[in-house]
Amino acid sequence: MSERKKQYCVDLLNRSRLVTKEVVIGELPLGGENRIRIQSMTTTDTMDTEESVAQSIRMIEAGSELVRLTAPSKNEAENLQQIKNKIRQKGYSTPLVADIHFTPNAAEIASRIVEKVRVNPGNYADKKKFEEIEYTNESYQAELERIEKKFTPLVLLCKEQKTVMRIGTNHGSLSDRILSRYGDTPEGMVESAMEFIRICEKNEFFDLVISMKASNTLVMVQAYRLLTASMLENDKCYPTHLGVTEAGDGEDGRIKSAVGIGSLLEDGIGDTIRVSLTEEPEAEIPVAQKIIKKYKKQNILKQPECITNGAYDPFSYKKRESNSVLNIGGPNVPVVFSDLSNKDKISQANFFSFGYNYSVKLDKWHIMDQAADYVYIGEKRISFEVPGTLSVVCDYKNWKENYRHKERFYPVVDFDHLSDMDFNEVFFLKMKAEDSELLALLKYPKAVLIIETDYDNKTQIFRSVYMRMYEHSITNPVILKGSYFSEDSESFQLNSSIDAGSMLIDGFGDGIWLKAIQSNVLVNTTSFGILQATRTRISKTEYISCPSCGRTLFDLQETTAKIRARTDHLKGLKIGIMGCIVNGPGEMADADYGYVGTGPGKINLYKEKTVVKKNIQEFEAVDALVELIKENGDWTEPVKN
Repeated sequence: MSERKKQYCVDLLNRSRLVTKEVVIGELPLGGENRIRIQSMTTTDTMDTEESVAQSIRMIEAGSELVRLTAPSKNEAENLQQIKNKIRQKGYSTPLVADIHFTPNAAEIASRIVEKVRVNPGNYADKKKFEEIEYTNESYQAELERIEKKFTPLVLLCKEQKTVMRIGTNHGSLSDRILSRYGDTPEGMVESAMEFIRICEKNEFFDLVISMKASNTLVMVQAYRLLTASMLENDKCYPTHLGVTEAGDGEDGRIKSAVGIGSLLEDGIGDTIRVSLTEEPEAEIPVAQKIIKKYKKQNILKQPECITNGAYDPFSYKKRESNSVLNIGGPNVPVVFSDLSNKDKISQANFFSFGYNYSVKLDKWHIMDQAADYVYIGEKRISFEVPGTLSVVCDYKNWKENYRHKERFYPVVDFDHLSDMDFNEVFFLKMKAEDSELLALLKYPKAVLIIETDYDNKTQIFRSVYMRMYEHSITNPVILKGSYFSEDSESFQLNSSIDAGSMLIDGFGDGIWLKAIQSNVLVNTTSFGILQATRTRISKTEYISCPSCGRTLFDLQETTAKIRARTDHLKGLKIGIMGCIVNGPGEMADADYGYVGTGPGKINLYKEKTVVKKNIQEFEAVDALVELIKENGDWTEPVKN
């Protein structure tokens, strides 16, 4: 990779937005120096004009600046005219976007009606059969020429009609051709888009928006970074649309979206966003607005330049090498801290909030899957024996006077007390990330560093610590601490997910400690949710659930709830729930099992990317999924408390 290609953003250490080419969608300018735009997609049948219009208006009034509708065939594409007319008659000028996958003729019709057309390179000119094909350079070039012939008519139509085009690559629908040459990789996603971009540029059509969506946040972030680096190298940087596809619903969907979208916004990448939730589309808008609001904060600390080469590769994941201290750092998964320092008196009942349930009758602790690893008690005392899997940290004075010789109790010290600690003693050293006293750590190999900052640009400040530690060969494990004071629980979840998630995706962080005014239960589930979303620690079932659209063949929200109710105890299992076949089979490659709509009332079940049961009646399909999991030996019975 060239030196220039390594630069995928303006400044790794100081938040600065990348200025892209401006495109105008109807009356809406996008990219350039315009603010980040918010959009969503209808879930109605596009042939149902009245429902599509009504839902579009609800989305617009909630704050959606673009409205996307599916056009899977010629009929839906033609009906976009009726929908557009009625929306305009009601006084709304919001641009409409046609979502196209397998049907070039629908795209060509839509390009004459709506302001923007989205095409998926993996579906537009290729068929996906999960076949591995050996290509020579000549046969691969012949395929590119075939694609160009099929795609060029739409390019010329969009150019003539002044219709903007989104080239939207999905990780789950890469063509067999791309997979055969590049594998199931971010590089393959980028090349899939670049092939179509080159055809557009050959025809001098530049009104493009590009996206690189995936349900895996690491793949998604790496793909956008590679795309941006490639566009910068090509001297044409088109605006990007950000989103984590199949993010799911509720807390999981919000955390996962914040991790993926926020990690890129932190680096100045992204001109429009969609938070894809398995909920009503208007519910996506406030979440997107809160994510963007984070970047309006002005308490920013500029970071000085430092040596960054070699610290990490932003285009592939590798956990930072660190000492193993207790169960922190080294090969260990990131740990989770809970905080009871604000309690008047600490009892066993307090421990339930972070995953430990004490039975008085049995005098026994029950430890849940999402049980915190460390609890901070500050100046408080504990008068009972804590669970054997839990360690306690407290203020230095408290530890020195009461717990110095007690197992699994450790002090939190600052630099003022550092000289009091022995060379081989385990302790936690707290510091502001912007301080410059890191070199003292070289004398204490068993010190665990807790870094925090009061500034809003935590990602850049934490990244600066990462660089400085690399520069001086400091390998102490690091706990990322964030304090949040918003009374809005959703804002807390989103902001903490961005701050911690962006660092974990870069391989930095051996644990997280979130401090907030919300309940310890919410703080704890958020902590584990961030680790799950970054795939650094798996503590529960993961649902790869699409947000629904006009192609959906069953009630996604209801079905997801039914599947979750039966399977949410299967820790580590990934289950894909897809409303149709557009991305379903592809996303099955990232899931252990898949539930995919194939026709009205009909479901196909997948084991990874292979369909194993076809055309099951919908009312029997959840039971059949459970049976499939049992047949493959992945089922365990839920534990009764």
